[in-house]
Amino acid sequence: MSQQQTVTEAQVYDALKKCMDPEIPVNVVDLGLIYGVKVASGKDVDIKMTMTTRGCPLHDTLVSDVKRYVSKINGIGNINVEIVWDPPWTLEKMNPDVREKLGFGKPRLRFQIDYEKSKPLKMGKFAKQEDGSLILANDKDQGFMVNEAIVEFWNTCDGTKTINQLTDQFSAKLGMPRQQVEQEVVQLVQQLLEAELLKA
Repeated sequence: MSQQQTVTEAQVYDALKKCMDPEIPVNVVDLGLIYGVKVASGKDVDIKMTMTTRGCPLHDTLVSDVKRYVSKINGIGNINVEIVWDPPWTLEKMNPDVREKLGFGKPRLRFQIDYEKSKPLKMGKFAKQEDGSLILANDKDQGFMVNEAIVEFWNTCDGTKTINQLTDQFSAKLGMPRQQVEQEVVQLVQQLLEAELLKA
């Protein structure tokens, strides 16, 4: 009698790597959404996974995608997908290479900024064009198209707040996780420094 082929965790992970998060073009394994895979009696698979956010509208699509890809494994039995929220997902759970490619992760900066001490100070001027677009122009009169959020941030950089304090302020205002906001604040500070619209 031929021995039944047993399904391995490695096969399950390979299948899961084909399953992409629709919001970010990265597979669920590299995103760090898979918290565990167990294979029972050689064929039944239990998958523990989470979502990037609790209100993730793609919840059901992602679960059915996961089941669809895993069901293609030879000899697979039952597939049980359990959504867990503990520990909560963070950017840290992503594959570091992917995180860097997407521009997350601690940005490697051209400007080394001390988040604790550096107090960015706005430079240049703000202008609203006739067509309603917003421009920040540096002292060399180079203009940069911006949106209201960037103008608001630029205005907040009055030389009295450190980058950590600015991050706290925006995190509270936007009601977003500090880690996520810090990423954006740091990138924004980078861009404004490069555009000579801030000095650190």
